[in-house]
Amino acid sequence: MKRIVKIALLLGALAFAVPKSYAQVSFGISVSANIAPPVLPVYVQPACPVEGYIWQPGYWAYDPEDGYYWVPGCWVAPPDPGYLWTPPYWGFAGGFYGFHAGYWGLSVGFYGGINYGYGYGGRGFYGGRWEGGRFMYNTAVVNVNRTVIRNTYINRTVINNVTVNHYSFNGPGGVNRQPDAREQAAMRENHIQATATQVAHQQAARANRAQFANVNHGRPAAAAMDRPNGRAYSTSGRITRQYASNATRNTLQHNQAQRQNATARTQQVRQHNQAQGQNATARTQQVRQHNQAQRQNATARTQQIRQHNQAQRQNATARTQQVRQHNQAQRQNATARTQQVRQHNQAQQQQAQRAQQQQAQRAQQQQAQRAQQQQAQRAQQQQAQRAQQQQAQRAQQQQAQRAQQQQAQRAQQQQAQRAQQQQSQRAQQQRAQQQQRQRRG
Repeated sequence: MKRIVKIALLLGALAFAVPKSYAQVSFGISVSANIAPPVLPVYVQPACPVEGYIWQPGYWAYDPEDGYYWVPGCWVAPPDPGYLWTPPYWGFAGGFYGFHAGYWGLSVGFYGGINYGYGYGGRGFYGGRWEGGRFMYNTAVVNVNRTVIRNTYINRTVINNVTVNHYSFNGPGGVNRQPDAREQAAMRENHIQATATQVAHQQAARANRAQFANVNHGRPAAAAMDRPNGRAYSTSGRITRQYASNATRNTLQHNQAQRQNATARTQQVRQHNQAQGQNATARTQQVRQHNQAQRQNATARTQQIRQHNQAQRQNATARTQQVRQHNQAQRQNATARTQQVRQHNQAQQQQAQRAQQQQAQRAQQQQAQRAQQQQAQRAQQQQAQRAQQQQAQRAQQQQAQRAQQQQAQRAQQQQAQRAQQQQSQRAQQQRAQQQQRQRRG
């Protein structure tokens, strides 16, 4: 049963070794364990050997038979410029510790809040950045060979924001943190799986017994490497050869077992092929007979199809002739209708012109009538004004005549009064004279 589990894990690792996948890749839990991984060992980072390499921090992987083993941190080449590495991490959920595989992306996603060090402080990555197709190294947190690499900078402010611990998993008893909005956005971007070199690096660590926690008790023989299959370094930063010798011995044993398994599989394949050949001969005879019957049926169907096609062509020719005649009749009818429409339109235009002329004449007549009416009204108004003036003149004349008559009457009255006064005076004078004559007499 354990061997079957190993084979399944090996097939999963081979599938994981596809170098690129530009579609959205799902990186779920690939391995689970009942116990938590050991704490992260403290080790010295070797210098970056080649410009453009990015640091992949070491991590604990799991073997179902032998438990946890340490995959050394190392400098690796990205699949393309501009890509950054999101480390794997262990997370506790549902009573198990699940392994979340790492991946390449344009942004660093969530890696459990684990403080792997050397730029991976639990959130994001501050060990360097891409500028113009070149990777710039922050020598405040990463170690580079400055005789080889000169595109560097120093940013010490990021060091102050890191909580130092050695937890190796996310969950109770470890790091308790959930992905923030920026990390969630990075997780939804297009990702690239670990390269074939990275997968081979993990498999080499698994083949070395000195890397297992039940052997090294949390202090692996090779804590870091300058590159995959390169020089191995202990936790103190010294070069160790134990990793290479153990890996070579385990590889030889593994290759011998592989050759034995391959021989057995070859024998099985030969027997299987022999049986397959016998079955293939019988199937070939059946296929031949089936093909012969198929050819006969195909010949009959071909003849039927030819006759059907000939009838179809004849029907199509007749329908084409009918369509042509119908189209010709349609064109003739359309021509006649067009002529009728033209005549109708011409008659309507003439009728409209006559109507416009009649309307213009009526408008002129109405305008002339309104002018005559206005002229008659003005004449009536003038006649009425003259009559009023004549009447006013007659009234003035009559008033003047009455004034003259009254003046004449007053003059007559005054004359009569003067005559009476004169007559009275003469009568008085006569009486006075008579009185005087009477006195004298």
